[in-house]
Amino acid sequence: MPNESSVNGYLDDVNAALTALTETLETESGDAELLDAVCAQAVRAIPGADLASVTAIHTGSPRTAASTDDRAVEIDRAQYALGDGPCLEAARSGEIVRLSVRTADRAWPDFAATARKLGVGSYLAAPLHIDETLSGALNLFGFGDHGFRDSDSDLLELYTTVVSSGLRTARRYRDTRRLVVQLEDAMRTRGAIEQAKGILMAVHKVSADDAFGLLVTESQHSNTKLHEVASRFVRSVTADRSRGAAIRTGEGVKR
Repeated sequence: MPNESSVNGYLDDVNAALTALTETLETESGDAELLDAVCAQAVRAIPGADLASVTAIHTGSPRTAASTDDRAVEIDRAQYALGDGPCLEAARSGEIVRLSVRTADRAWPDFAATARKLGVGSYLAAPLHIDETLSGALNLFGFGDHGFRDSDSDLLELYTTVVSSGLRTARRYRDTRRLVVQLEDAMRTRGAIEQAKGILMAVHKVSADDAFGLLVTESQHSNTKLHEVASRFVRSVTADRSRGAAIRTGEGVKR
């Protein structure tokens, strides 16, 4: 049974790992970078973990989305090839899977053979669910034959809870940023279209609908986006006016 000093040490490691993970989640990194950080910090947080990977399942097809070592990827692939194994079991069942590799021969002999070949003796996997587009498992591999402990399972469950919440928040933030950028672009393009319409209405003495129709017609004929047609037209008119002003100014100087 761990003494108080070792427990405090574990908690310090977990706290440091979660702090580092939170700092990473607060950046504007994409999913790949965030999942790499999840794996790296999981190895730091969970005693006995030497390697880590994230199994991501999309439309029923699993893949390794991040890992700390190619050996973890190879063990994952052995499970994907058969459509069965502890990482897939964790993802399907929503339950943590903890085992010593030497006890896995009956349930998952191919997984056990691959793990032993690569020097892995212990395995711990926890379900990971972010949203409808990303779910799977966070997998830990230990070189020792300790099979991990109940306390390790508890720590991993806590860790994946933080990870799931953090990744959901990070995704929502990125989605919101994309929406803001799209709205800003829409406002800019709408401004150019409205400006072009106003010029056409003034020059040709037509209604707003007719001016818009002229822009649409040019867009279709030139196979150019409507806002690009409008921006180009406004730039052209502005340039013509600037040239005209320059000519008039020059004439005034000559006199």
